[in-house]
Amino acid sequence: MSDDFQKEADRRLDAALAASGARDPRELYRERLREIKHADRRAYEEAVGYYRETLVPAVAGGADPLPAWTEYGRRLAALTAPGRTVMVDSSGTAAPYREPVPADHLVLHLPDTRGAAGRTLLVGLPAALSRTQWATYELLVSGRLSLRES
Repeated sequence: MSDDFQKEADRRLDAALAASGARDPRELYRERLREIKHADRRAYEEAVGYYRETLVPAVAGGADPLPAWTEYGRRLAALTAPGRTVMVDSSGTAAPYREPVPADHLVLHLPDTRGAAGRTLLVGLPAALSRTQWATYELLVSGRLSLRES
């Protein structure tokens, strides 16, 4: 992966984020990547390889950056814990993950394992969460049983 590819991919993602108002996923995914690195070296190498060999060249080459990054986030979640990824629309209805994810959907990874090791993982947030998406996030990701006012 060349620096030119990296710069172009970053430029295209920044432009897409600015145009859409979407949230920047990079910090969330960096944190997830650090977790993977400490837990499973093979999975970490796979994640870094996908980033360098697939994500950056695709985005630099013209792929829509937001769906490409969401797919990377899904892959990181699956490397963290086997399970299934779902999309939650503004009414709170969940559906199996499919590309491209509509911009107003919350994306979550539901691990097969229960307990702390099987916590629901955030993959992607819409620019604004509906009340039902917020409740879903609070319950499944944060583990809160009552809503805080947003």
